[in-house]
Amino acid sequence: MSTSTLSPTEALTRAPYQGKLLIDGAWSDAADGSTLDRKSPAHDTLVAVYAQAGAADAKRAIAAARHAFDKGPWPRMKGAERARILRAVAEGILSRKHELALMETLENGKPMAQSLAEIEGAADLWHYAATLARNLHGDSYNTLGENTLGVVLREPIGVVSIITPWNFPFLIVSQKLPFALAAGCTTIVKPAEVTSGTTVMLGEILQAAGVPGGVVNILVGRGSVVGEVMVTHPDVDMLSFTGSTAIGKQAVAKSAQTLKKVSMELGGKNPQIIFPDCDWDAAVDAAVYGIYFNAGQCCNSGSRILVHESIAQRFTAAVVERSKLVKVGDPLTPGMQVGAITTDKQLETILSHVEGARRGGAIVALGGSRIDTTGMYVEPTVVTGVTRDMAIAREEVFGPVLAVLSFKDLDDAVDLANGTLYGLSAAVWSQDFSTCLNAARRIKAGTVWVNTFLEGHAELPFGGYHESGIGRELGRFATEDYTETKTLHMHLGGRTDWYLPR
Repeated sequence: MSTSTLSPTEALTRAPYQGKLLIDGAWSDAADGSTLDRKSPAHDTLVAVYAQAGAADAKRAIAAARHAFDKGPWPRMKGAERARILRAVAEGILSRKHELALMETLENGKPMAQSLAEIEGAADLWHYAATLARNLHGDSYNTLGENTLGVVLREPIGVVSIITPWNFPFLIVSQKLPFALAAGCTTIVKPAEVTSGTTVMLGEILQAAGVPGGVVNILVGRGSVVGEVMVTHPDVDMLSFTGSTAIGKQAVAKSAQTLKKVSMELGGKNPQIIFPDCDWDAAVDAAVYGIYFNAGQCCNSGSRILVHESIAQRFTAAVVERSKLVKVGDPLTPGMQVGAITTDKQLETILSHVEGARRGGAIVALGGSRIDTTGMYVEPTVVTGVTRDMAIAREEVFGPVLAVLSFKDLDDAVDLANGTLYGLSAAVWSQDFSTCLNAARRIKAGTVWVNTFLEGHAELPFGGYHESGIGRELGRFATEDYTETKTLHMHLGGRTDWYLPR
């Protein structure tokens, strides 16, 4: 039976998925025989059992990637051949999209419709990376005098450690891996241990598409063990990490021991600025969608709305009323909009932030509690009376909790928007384009949406300012991040320099 036609009961009573480690083109158990169980956060049902890698497995995977880069065919292939394989991966993803979406939903807790959309979006990223594989190029300088020619080559940087989080497991690995492969790199990939299934399945798709052994090695394991080796090992040339700012800082510090190149996509405390002349219904809808999408477990979540004081009370009331309509529950149920919180630790963090805001004098206008049912669900929550000095206005909650602040004028709004350590994204809502452009140019964020929110395209770079990260993903320069430049300084004809023998 196709996974697209499974009922919720059938999906939950299937035998647990058995995941192995992919090292040097072969699937294997962990060296010490360790395994890791994953239960569905929405149903408390065992959905997968994985071989759990240790330090020895990580070192073996790095050795395989190193050999594949130094001696194997992948870095030496024509860009057209790598592009062909990447397109085959994209088509392989689409052929298994229902299976992948089901695993994503079972392990992460997000609704099936959302999982399916993310899998399809990820396939598009693989197709886009394939186009870049044929367009990566260097430069030349024929302006250095008649006896000199300069050529700048772009070469793949080497072995890349890729570490991904649990909130968008398949989408985020697809923002990194295909671009590293397009550049000619070899990789070690570690998904979050609680949402490893779709990345392990991706390994099967990669093999079927013709990716040579050792080019992509996939390890399920703890960050404190496997991640530690991937970050510090001298045979790794680059680290690409997505996760919390706190863990990202630790990874950068540890990687500095071997001076690796790093790319970091970290946290955010993203504002949506609402001016009085906004498209009212669209802005209210964006405020609600922006905070409850993926249960708020999103680095780009619109976790703050900054509303002009003249409309603050009325706009907030509208957001509260629309939030009451949001459907929260079993992610396998059609029509559900918000599913479960992915981990018990994150559930505790969310609730502690709400309680801290309440103790600090803010008002919980809606929700704020765990829903009393099987699985880990939190009510859609709106917190008002928030001031800029409160933790809930500055710190990332990573849950369905919206903080509402008011502002007096454009200067005040920009000051509020920039008043955190983060700078990932923001949105501006106004019918006056001058207002939007003025605000957008002054906000310190990697993405600023104008009269929309949480839209994305493969062609547009993604990344943040300040403690939201280092570097950019996606866009036409995405493959360049996984390269080194080499200068060829070539002299033509004889030399008459003073130090040569006469």
